[in-house]
Amino acid sequence: MSQPRSEPCTGSGVPDPWPAPRVREPVDLTVALPGSKSLTNRALVLAALADGPSTVGGALRSRDTTLMAAALTALGSSVDTSGADWRVTPGRFDRDAAVDCGLAGTVMRFVPPVAALSTARVAFDGDPHMRSRPIGEVLAALRGLGVRIEDGGRGALPFVVHGSGSVAGGTVVVDASASSQFISALLLAGARYERGVDVRHDGKPVPSLPHIDMTVAMLREHGVQVDDPAAGGGANRWVVAPGPIRPVDHRIEPDLSNAAPFLALAAVSGGSVVVRDWPRHTTQAGDALREILARMGCRVDHVEEGLRVTGPDALEGIDVDLHDVGELAPAVAALCAVASSPSHLRGIAHIRAHETDRLAALAAELGGLGADVTEHPDGLSLRPATLHGGVFHTYADHRMAHAGVIVGAAVDGVEVENIATTGKTFPDFAGLWSRLVEPAGARG
Repeated sequence: MSQPRSEPCTGSGVPDPWPAPRVREPVDLTVALPGSKSLTNRALVLAALADGPSTVGGALRSRDTTLMAAALTALGSSVDTSGADWRVTPGRFDRDAAVDCGLAGTVMRFVPPVAALSTARVAFDGDPHMRSRPIGEVLAALRGLGVRIEDGGRGALPFVVHGSGSVAGGTVVVDASASSQFISALLLAGARYERGVDVRHDGKPVPSLPHIDMTVAMLREHGVQVDDPAAGGGANRWVVAPGPIRPVDHRIEPDLSNAAPFLALAAVSGGSVVVRDWPRHTTQAGDALREILARMGCRVDHVEEGLRVTGPDALEGIDVDLHDVGELAPAVAALCAVASSPSHLRGIAHIRAHETDRLAALAAELGGLGADVTEHPDGLSLRPATLHGGVFHTYADHRMAHAGVIVGAAVDGVEVENIATTGKTFPDFAGLWSRLVEPAGARG
C-alpha cells in the first residue's frame, strides 16, 4: 500500500507488535462486551440537545465516546462520565470551543451540526489521518442551511463553525454515498433548526443504512417526528420536523460489531462462544453476523444468556454483499482467508474512506501472510491458501486489528502491530482477548 503505517501506541502496557494468541483446541467461552459506540454517541448528542437531563446507562467508555463527551462539554453541556451511567445536562452553547475529533468519524460529522446552534466560534481538528476522511458534504449542507464555516476550501479538517445561535433549516441535498453518517449528522440536530431539516440524498446508494435506521429510531424515542423512506418520504429522503427533543434515559446495548472477533473464535476453532445480552431486536449492523456466520457453516442460536455460535469442522467461504454492514468486512475477510472454499465480498467500495482504505489494507496484510486475495474496486476475492506468520499492520484502524487477531487465532506466529488502536471502541481488548484465548492454546 502507498499509505504510511500507523505509529505504535505508547503507554498501552503491551508489546508492539503484539504476538497474537493461537488457538489449538475448540474454545468454550462466554463473553460480556462493552456497550455500542454507535448507540452511545447518538445518545450523547440527543441528550445534549434535549429539554432536560438524561442518563446514558451502560455507556461505552472508549476513546471515541470520551471524545464525544468532551466535545459536547466544550460546547456548553455537562457530561458526567465518572460512573458507569453517564449523566448529561444540556447547557447554553455560548462559548468559543475547540473540538478534538481524534479518529472518531461520529465526532467529526455529528458535532458540527450541533455547533451550528452555538453563538460562538467552534474549531474542529483531529488526528492527522482524519484530515483525509470525508466531511465536505456535511459542511456544504450546513452552508446551504445558512451556517458560516471556514475550511480554506478543503472540505476537510481542520475547520471552524461560526454559530449564530440558530439555524434556519429546510431542504438540503447531499451525496451520502461515502458515508451514512452524513445523513445521521443532519438528522440528529435537525429538530432544533427553525424549519427542521429535509435531507435528500443524490448519488450512488447510501451505505450502512442500518445506522440511519438507528438514528431515526433514537430520534423517535426522544419524541421527534421523523418521516423516513419506509414511511413514504421517498427512497432517498428523510424529514425531521422542528420541535422539542424529549430527555430520555437510555440503556446501551452491547456493541455487536465488536462481537465479531469473539464469535470468530468459535468459527475458526470449531468451539462455542456465547455473547451475553445479545438483543432479540436491534438496529445495530453487527446483528448481521448471525446470518453471515450461519452461511459460513456455523450454528447460531439465541440462548438464555445471549447469542451462541458454534463453529463447524471446516469453515466455508461466502459470497456476500456487505454494503449495509461494511464495518464487518475486516473480520469477515479474515475468516474467509482461513476458510476451506473461495469467498467474494462485494458492495464495500465505501470502506476505502473509513479509518484507512480497508480494502487495500486487507489485501496487503492478508496477502502478506500468504492469503490468496484479489482486491476489486468494491470488494475482495479470497481463495484457500496456506497462511504463515508475520506482522499484520493495522493503519491505526481498530477493525484491522480485529482482523489480525482472528487470523492469529488460526495461524502460528502472527504479530499484530499497534493492537492498542482497539481502544477506539473497546478498552483493554488485548487483555481480554489474551485471558480468553490463551487457555485454549499458546502464543504462536
